[in-house]
Amino acid sequence: MRYLVVGSGAIGGTVGAYMARAGEDVTFVDKDRDHVEAMRREGLTIQGYAETFTIPVKAMHLEELQDVKTPPDFLLLAVKAQHTREALLAAMPAVGPHTAVVSLQNGLNERTIAEICGAARTIGCFVNFSADYLGPGLVHYGSSGALYLGELDGSDTERLRTLGEAMAKFGKVELTNNIWGYLWGKLGYANMLFATALADAKMGDVTLRYQPLMLELACEVYDVAAREGVRPEAFDTITPQLYWPREAQDWAVLGPALQHMAAWQLSSQKTKSGIWRDLAVRHRRTEVDEQPGKVLEIGRGHGLAMPLTSRLVGMIKEIEDGSRAMSWRNIDELEELRQAGALSSPEAR
Repeated sequence: MRYLVVGSGAIGGTVGAYMARAGEDVTFVDKDRDHVEAMRREGLTIQGYAETFTIPVKAMHLEELQDVKTPPDFLLLAVKAQHTREALLAAMPAVGPHTAVVSLQNGLNERTIAEICGAARTIGCFVNFSADYLGPGLVHYGSSGALYLGELDGSDTERLRTLGEAMAKFGKVELTNNIWGYLWGKLGYANMLFATALADAKMGDVTLRYQPLMLELACEVYDVAAREGVRPEAFDTITPQLYWPREAQDWAVLGPALQHMAAWQLSSQKTKSGIWRDLAVRHRRTEVDEQPGKVLEIGRGHGLAMPLTSRLVGMIKEIEDGSRAMSWRNIDELEELRQAGALSSPEAR
């Protein structure tokens, strides 16, 4: 089987490197010329929490895909969500009629991929390990996390099992008949992570300090998932069933669960989110429009106000354009909005 990784940074670089090291036929593609040239010249280095290694790899610039003669069996798309359409359209000259496209991304990018390639050629993927692109030819693998694969219609297929076996060279991979449940489950968690990036602080520290706010940010997303007919799934230390519906919340259970989540966040070598890194280090746009922004759009279509998510999206965009600085005060503003709306249970106030 041939695998084409389009977007060879944090996620694509890490998964692809382990697959290539295990003997899978993997070609790495990226639009960053320096990164491509470094991989060609020196190989790809994974600086991991458990091991560090460098392997020689096949690497191509995105523009070179038009010269590919043999289509891959699987295209692993691992670009930032906002670049999904652009990257996939650029890759289409290399895609054959039987190539399956897999979204190793955050958000609901499977919708965009299916629109371009067709749902039958789209495979859903949920990733929750932490990694960062550090520089040309160098990726930091900060901690392990869940990885699920699933057909969009929940079916069990031979290609899904084949893909699962190949990607298991990276680590534990599980197949699911509810991939949408995992994607929506993480979108609730993503709302929390975007909120942690409002301050120059560790994710776990923000989670501990603003537990009711973190909970309500997730619940606004799960309100939308319910309207979409999706049952969010639990993963790693995130358990949507404890958070939603609100009337079933039990703070005797929730308190320890959120503390456990914070401890897990603090135990990673990557203690700040990729969102924070986009804002504070790389000074580029985040995935705010394609994650909380997309959920907000869908939620409004169902008549849901989502006040916290709406304000959060606005704050992140203000940090992006330089009109707002990272500060604990930003999170205080969200908390004041939560309290003003009496959105959480009495025990959480």
